[in-house]
Amino acid sequence: MGPMGSVAWERAMKIQEVILRAMGKKITWWQAAEIIGISDRQMRRWHRRYEKWGYDGLWDRRRGGPSPRRVPLETAQQVLRLYGEKYFDFNVLHFHEKLREQHGIQLSYTWVKRALQGAGLVQQARRRGVHRKRRPRRSLPGMLLHLDGSTHAWFGDHRRYDLLVVLDDATSEIYYAQLVEQESTRTVLAALREVIQEHGVFCVLYSDRASHFFETPKAGGKIDPQRVTQVGRALRELGIGMIPAYSPQARGRSERSFGTWQGRLPQELRVRGITTPEAANLFLREEYVAEFNRRFRVPAAQPGSAFVELQGQDLERIFSIQQERVVNRDNTVQIGNRALQIEKTPWRNTLAGCRVLVYEHLDGTLSVGYGPHVVGRFNAEGTPLQEPCARKRREKAVEKPLRGKVQKQTFPLRLEIPPKARDSHFPTATPTAGL
Repeated sequence: MGPMGSVAWERAMKIQEVILRAMGKKITWWQAAEIIGISDRQMRRWHRRYEKWGYDGLWDRRRGGPSPRRVPLETAQQVLRLYGEKYFDFNVLHFHEKLREQHGIQLSYTWVKRALQGAGLVQQARRRGVHRKRRPRRSLPGMLLHLDGSTHAWFGDHRRYDLLVVLDDATSEIYYAQLVEQESTRTVLAALREVIQEHGVFCVLYSDRASHFFETPKAGGKIDPQRVTQVGRALRELGIGMIPAYSPQARGRSERSFGTWQGRLPQELRVRGITTPEAANLFLREEYVAEFNRRFRVPAAQPGSAFVELQGQDLERIFSIQQERVVNRDNTVQIGNRALQIEKTPWRNTLAGCRVLVYEHLDGTLSVGYGPHVVGRFNAEGTPLQEPCARKRREKAVEKPLRGKVQKQTFPLRLEIPPKARDSHFPTATPTAGL
């Protein structure tokens, strides 16, 4: 027999969708009958046909019999029940992986997606926009890294955090992923420092035009390359370039990665009972980033790496917030509401009037630098963390041996003459008789 007409096909699809909604407990069976426009008795017939032939039991009989790819009713019900009770917030691909790995249900991805969409448990994806051409990947790891943050309710409640991710353009490998209160200069510096310590210096960073990356005089306009942020200064000291993105589509690779994160991480956290950022970051660092890379990392186009080993750079100083200050006449430096007292140095009587750099380190401590010298270290409240330099120098000077100088000592004058010598040189006079 010839293929069924379009009207009959649409009706069969409608019946299939309504029955799946009834099986997914989105509607009752009598509501399903009313939607289709049939009696309760006819609805029961359709239901029995579904129970007999499975998901594809609604195959039109005019096509020559039931579908040869029918799925047992028990399996279809189990799939819908698992999604509705346990995996209700998983995306289809993630749920399909769980079915295969943890439940042993070997169904095709297309079948699972159509079943969930037909039952009303998953919405169909919206139609894609205009055609865009994907930018080719860099050929080596370390040539281009993406850094971006995604704000989301990662714990499935009202709390929203930023997931900060560093992604390699060549392989899609995740080098860093942590939840933070808010993407900022400090959190970005911490992420970059960890990546460089772990892998080495890379070539170029690709990011959006947030204020901690670039200075943008006009909102939505071009960046000002002459005005460098703290992040830009740190990367410039290491010889790393920066590329600003002028649209979300330009960062398509990182945006698609965040779509995957949002479709998987909240569900993984919920299944494991993780409800705090600290526990989530520990899970990301010790387990999930490696699992994510095993599943989504792709091989690079060429062998090798563009990362360069560190050559003795002081990352603690480079990845800090640096501010220039002028030393007051009492040798103090004002930073916020804190006054940092600089002790006397052995190579200069006073630093009053000199320009110094105040380093706010990522661990909360501060230090004051004058050229290559560190003239003070302080805690977050401004209390010195070490003894004054002059006292240390004096202590070292005592420990060092004296060179080129003879230490003067005074001794009492004492001359001892041996008895024999005294007798020979100074004979003793004897009394003369008769005198």
